[in-house]
Amino acid sequence: MAMTADARAVQADERGTTLKRAISGRLLYLFILGDVLGAGIYALVGEMAAEAGGMIWLPLAVALLLALLTAASYAELVTKYPKAGGAAVFAHRAYRSGLVSFVVGFCMLAAGLVSVAGLALAFAGEYLTSFLDVPAVPAALVFLAVVAALNLRGISESLGANVVMTVIELSGLLFIIALGALVLGRGDGDLGRVVQLPEGTSALPAVLGAALLAFYSFVGFETSANVAEETVNPTRNYPRALFGGLLTAGVVYVLVGLAVSAVVPTRQLTESSGPLLEVVRVADIGLPTWVFSLVALIAVANGALLTSIMTSRLTYGMATDGLLPRPLARVLPRRRSPWLAILVTTAASMALALTGDLETLANTVVLLLLVVFVSTNVAVLVLRRDRVDHEHFRTPVVLPVLALASCGVLLARQDGDVWLRGLMLIALGVALHLASAATRRAKARRGED
Repeated sequence: MAMTADARAVQADERGTTLKRAISGRLLYLFILGDVLGAGIYALVGEMAAEAGGMIWLPLAVALLLALLTAASYAELVTKYPKAGGAAVFAHRAYRSGLVSFVVGFCMLAAGLVSVAGLALAFAGEYLTSFLDVPAVPAALVFLAVVAALNLRGISESLGANVVMTVIELSGLLFIIALGALVLGRGDGDLGRVVQLPEGTSALPAVLGAALLAFYSFVGFETSANVAEETVNPTRNYPRALFGGLLTAGVVYVLVGLAVSAVVPTRQLTESSGPLLEVVRVADIGLPTWVFSLVALIAVANGALLTSIMTSRLTYGMATDGLLPRPLARVLPRRRSPWLAILVTTAASMALALTGDLETLANTVVLLLLVVFVSTNVAVLVLRRDRVDHEHFRTPVVLPVLALASCGVLLARQDGDVWLRGLMLIALGVALHLASAATRRAKARRGED
């Protein structure tokens, strides 16, 4: 019986990997879309409105374009090295420096820790108070403890579960767009707000300031590099899924931004910790606000749990490889979950939740990931001279150059306290790495003696 082209591609791919290639292009698209969609847009619309007034849609569009520039570099490197483990491995190939590749990997880890802290604060905001009237910070700490407990049980999210969560998150956003159209259709709302800036501000600083926050809503696509080895025909499917997922999320985000701005007065948005809930209230269609609050909480909680699982496993993996202290690789005898890594990463996220608000934490995540993106965009240029024996996506040289320029602009827009927080986290990681290296050298000397 003749084999189809896809079947031949699968067979050829499987000869080059020890992992099962089980992720189709459609599943990869949903994986990326699910990673990108979620808590950022649910929680940060109010902060974006404080920066850009009613022009929330514009910084979202700008952030999409900036994300697509760096995504092009990921598309080339992932399809060129489909067995690679992401930005840290790209850095090692390009720079041949263990310290540089460690810093890039630790920035990914630190961004995850900060993101979980920010998501905990988002969870404890107005969406939660639709059910329980509790103080935000204690509620965030309890939420993180519950997430840790689930993580300790060895919970893992299948692709099927990711599809379900993505459908819920996307449905919530499409519902907001539909409510916006309904309100405008009955003659309410004010379309003029979508081009209004806050008084006393000019367009460029306002849009760039809001784009920093909006960029947080698009991060997550970079984690897809870690499943390239399990993707069917990654050369064809990965770029399609990556760009398709980002563009889908971007279109939805821009439409949400237009709907929210047109329906809800800007001041009402800026004063709310559950900004999309304000659309439900203004629309007043008889739907209890707790229904949409539940959707938002599911989106935020799912993002926090997935990110918590990622950071604890990344910590465990780095400890196993000797890049972080070895005790962090300890696992529960029966559950086989990395209990010390889970406890340490949860404690770190709790501390971060106590020391910053949602906007500051979101900007810190962006800062750390911009460091990673700078490394990746430089790596794609450095590795152009490295030839491989298979076809791969090739981005025009101008795109990583523009991506580097855009990363520089966004880094320059970060406040001093965000830089301080980010540099302190990186310094902590370097200190842990150097301590682990010193311990290994000491053990090697004792072995020689």
